[in-house]
Amino acid sequence: MELSDLTAWLDVFRGKGAWITQVFLIVLATLLLNFVQRRLRLRLQRRLERTRTPWDDAVVEALGPPLTWLIWVVGIAFAATVVQRATGAAIFEAVGPVRDVAVIAIVVWFLLRLIRRAEANLIAAAEAQGRKVDRTTADAIGKLLRASVIITGALVALQTLGYSISGVLAFGGIGGLAVGFAAKDLLANFFGGLMIYLDRPFAVGDWIRSPDRDIEGVVERIGWRLTTIRTFDKRPLYVPNATFTQIAVENPSRMSNRRIYETIGIRYDDADRLEGILRDVRAMLENHPEIDHDQILMVYFNAFGPSSLDFFVYAFTRTTKWAEYHRVKEDVLLRIQRIIREHGAEIAYPTTTVHVPEGLRIHGMSPAEPTRPQPPAAS
Repeated sequence: MELSDLTAWLDVFRGKGAWITQVFLIVLATLLLNFVQRRLRLRLQRRLERTRTPWDDAVVEALGPPLTWLIWVVGIAFAATVVQRATGAAIFEAVGPVRDVAVIAIVVWFLLRLIRRAEANLIAAAEAQGRKVDRTTADAIGKLLRASVIITGALVALQTLGYSISGVLAFGGIGGLAVGFAAKDLLANFFGGLMIYLDRPFAVGDWIRSPDRDIEGVVERIGWRLTTIRTFDKRPLYVPNATFTQIAVENPSRMSNRRIYETIGIRYDDADRLEGILRDVRAMLENHPEIDHDQILMVYFNAFGPSSLDFFVYAFTRTTKWAEYHRVKEDVLLRIQRIIREHGAEIAYPTTTVHVPEGLRIHGMSPAEPTRPQPPAAS
């Protein structure tokens, strides 16, 4: 091989391999940029964790994966452009639109992560300060913001690809009518969920029940279509939101007090002690620390029962917690039992008294004044 041939071959190789070198350098720069941004972001995150505002932490945490993907998308698109110029392949003409749509998707992803992290940080900050947080309202606002971001991102992506947004919206209006008729149940559940968010008959964590349906339990999640309720036997119950627009819902979690309403009977033999028993029971309730004295309190004799003199106790506890209420109720009933016993009376139980007329003989039993029958005379 002559020297001229070798020089020509090196010139050809140098010309054809230049774009490979450029692609290599672009990929290397992308790797280095990702490494640098990751280190800087971790240092910035450690510093921002010391601040009290929840927004800076949310921005840095939400920026992590989307920023990495953004650097890779831009780097690969740049490298693909270099390859297209060198080779002239028609497939690389789609690099521009794909890159633009990918960037829009990454921005939407970042905003969705930011909304979710900001929501969690605000709730955590409020709970750390001892403030009550309405999780239902926070969840509703977060869902509306995320839906707005997704819809806006989709419209921007369509505009970037060359589609007319006005035409898309017009088609959506016509198609929306058809979809509305075809998916009326789905829309009913959607608007039912919206009414729950607006009217707020219950929130996440509330104990609810319906006198119209066999629905009772603790609300775990309020979605756009279903509400998840955990029943007291720990089974999940999924209720379509449209159901709550047609039934009555009782929310015991929002009660101000719990009621003690019991009827107690004493024997008729203790009738002369009844007035003192009522007086002491009433005084006991008026001095009980767990009874709400701002609410109505009644202890009255109200019925001559079949086998007892009945009086009722009507009062309200300060607590609304289920287990604590039963502890207070147990204490009240035991004190009433002691008061009845201290008066020398007894709590009545169902009894039956049989009056036998005098002289009536019951088969197998001797009468009051027994007369033995004479044996029959021997024949």
